Amino acid sequence: MAQLWGGRFTKETDDLVYRFNASITFDRKLFEQDIEGSIAHCVMLEKQGILTCEEKDAIVKGLAGIRQDVLEGRLAITEQYEDIHSFVEAVLTERIGDAGKKLHTGRSRNDQVALDMKLYIRGQVLESAACVGNLMETLLSLMEKNLDTYMPGFTHLQKAQPTTLAHHLGAYFEMFKRDVSRLEDIYRRMNYSPLGAGAFAGTTYPLDRYYTASLLGFEGPTLNSMDSVSDRDYIIEYLGALATIMMHLSRFCEEIIIWNSNEYRFVEIDDAFSTGSSIMPQKKNPDIAELVRGKTGRVYGALMAILTTMKGLPLAYNKDMQEDKEVTFDAARTVKDSLTLFEGMLSTMKFRTEVMEESAMKGFTNATDAADYLVGKGVPFRDAHGIIGELVLYCLEKNTGIDRLTLEELKAISPVFEADIYDAVSLKTCVEKRLTVGAPGRQAMEEVLRLEREFLAKAWYKENSLR
Repeated sequence: MAQLWGGRFTKETDDLVYRFNASITFDRKLFEQDIEGSIAHCVMLEKQGILTCEEKDAIVKGLAGIRQDVLEGRLAITEQYEDIHSFVEAVLTERIGDAGKKLHTGRSRNDQVALDMKLYIRGQVLESAACVGNLMETLLSLMEKNLDTYMPGFTHLQKAQPTTLAHHLGAYFEMFKRDVSRLEDIYRRMNYSPLGAGAFAGTTYPLDRYYTASLLGFEGPTLNSMDSVSDRDYIIEYLGALATIMMHLSRFCEEIIIWNSNEYRFVEIDDAFSTGSSIMPQKKNPDIAELVRGKTGRVYGALMAILTTMKGLPLAYNKDMQEDKEVTFDAARTVKDSLTLFEGMLSTMKFRTEVMEESAMKGFTNATDAADYLVGKGVPFRDAHGIIGELVLYCLEKNTGIDRLTLEELKAISPVFEADIYDAVSLKTCVEKRLTVGAPGRQAMEEVLRLEREFLAKAWYKENSLR
């Protein structure tokens, strides 16, 4: 059992205790971050005169060799080590001798753990934002192609007013745009280095924390060493952002599942993103949409787990904080997989535009516009509302729509109706005359599409991914 401590102890750790305490089975994922942080720390130690140039060169070369050997499969991270930090330091010392033992000068595992996790989360925030961005690109492309695809809009899952597929998809674009913005906030707020905080009270060595922060791409060092090693807010915020992304995906999946049903038939999911039934040969199930919807609870669980872990911890570091990793690793992977699969499903999905338009025609989605027509003819709105309600009841009895009634039938309910009613309640008119910002009219939508395209072109994660 390779450990970074033991001088204080007279007995070997119980094997069960050791395995319960060890984190190598999951924190091995952080080996590149651990080596990156160690190289920066080593370079700083040499700059400050704590290491010689020869020692620095040997350590940096040794760390780079470990990283390459692990990546290329020549070196395995085994469970004989307590954690990833033990592994790196033990292998380094084995390879370069006593110089390897000097690497840990001026730091603790506490600030090392905090640094590794921050580097990992920072990278995951960028990857998550890029995945959301890819989905937004697909959404925007679909919006641009469906400015004139009419469909019913809903409230309470009841047909309400006509809209377009572009407008409907645009609502999800806005949700995901907020997700990207949330991730940007997290990135900016978390981008400060805890390295050099020590166990919690700093160190007597003349470290240059600003220098190591700059080497690692941070804005600067954290300003309180106790908070540096005990802060997990950035993980909680990241998991909160992931939970919100999954909530948005789940809402979208719910609609696709409904739209894919035999009763709606608005969409047909590509065979590559569907499955069949073991007993019912006619079935084509929207399994990806259902799984993404289901995995939302898994990500919520990760957020609740770390919130619960942190809620009663005194300052500074406590071993409880080791529980931050497994749930975060799982949530990050789950969300990236969900975004990638959802984007693939959406990009290959067939939208049955004629069925959507027919559904809008049959659902009295133009009833509000019919009332507005009467108001335009001088009828008080409250009276117009009553007239159209009577008209809808008549249509239901006849199993028809407002626009399919004869002028005589319309005049029998209100003499105010004239031949121009048919143009006033057409889907095209109902949609196109809604031109306020954010409305579904083509003119309004074209301006929104321009702004959305501009947003994606200047997305913050593209700039930061070049660092």
